[in-house]
Amino acid sequence: MRVLLVGGASGIGRAVATEIVDRGGEVILAGRRAEVLNDAVATLGPRASSVIVDLTDEASIAAAAAEVGSVDHVVSLAADHANGPVADLAIADIRKAFDAKVIGPILLAKHFASSVADGGSLLFFSGVAAWKPAPGLSVMATTNGAVAFLAEALAVELAPLRVNAVSPGIVDSGAWDSMGAGKDSFFAETARANPAGRVGRSADVVAAVIYALTNTFVTGTTLHVDGGGRRA
Repeated sequence: MRVLLVGGASGIGRAVATEIVDRGGEVILAGRRAEVLNDAVATLGPRASSVIVDLTDEASIAAAAAEVGSVDHVVSLAADHANGPVADLAIADIRKAFDAKVIGPILLAKHFASSVADGGSLLFFSGVAAWKPAPGLSVMATTNGAVAFLAEALAVELAPLRVNAVSPGIVDSGAWDSMGAGKDSFFAETARANPAGRVGRSADVVAAVIYALTNTFVTGTTLHVDGGGRRA
């Protein structure tokens, strides 16, 4: 399995990369910051490499497709949040959020679809905010919702190439560590509300990614990995 991971140098993406390498696969980490990519590649070992991709720059995506060549899967975990009250949002931040979650994945499909091997797929990351919006998260909810619809549309247009999405809920992946002492109470409250009775772990999302990549009868689907949180 040869997988291009956009945004795979840290957090859940790094966990996905590690799992693929441990299974004997090869990962190509893609992102804007060479030093971050190089550090991740050094840790992952000889089955990992990197390529510069900026989802706001179509030329970089086209160049990466030409450089990387044939792959089995393309996975994009990229995000660029524009959170806050609508009245306070800057248009530049809104556009960056759409570039990361919507426009970028469309361009990845444009330039990489022809390079994906038979039985392969495109996989994009959505998120629970689309199904459980909250004040201050309107852009996040909209972009994540768009990912789910994009996966359905591309699965039809690009068939038999498979296209899916993964929608994580609240996951203890390190992304919430900036909350400091408030993280524990936030996680406890989330766990009480979730039907699953806990917050997510990176391994939960990794398992969903591997399922989406390897089950060749799954396409046009959004896999919800949120402990039922979108219903709570």
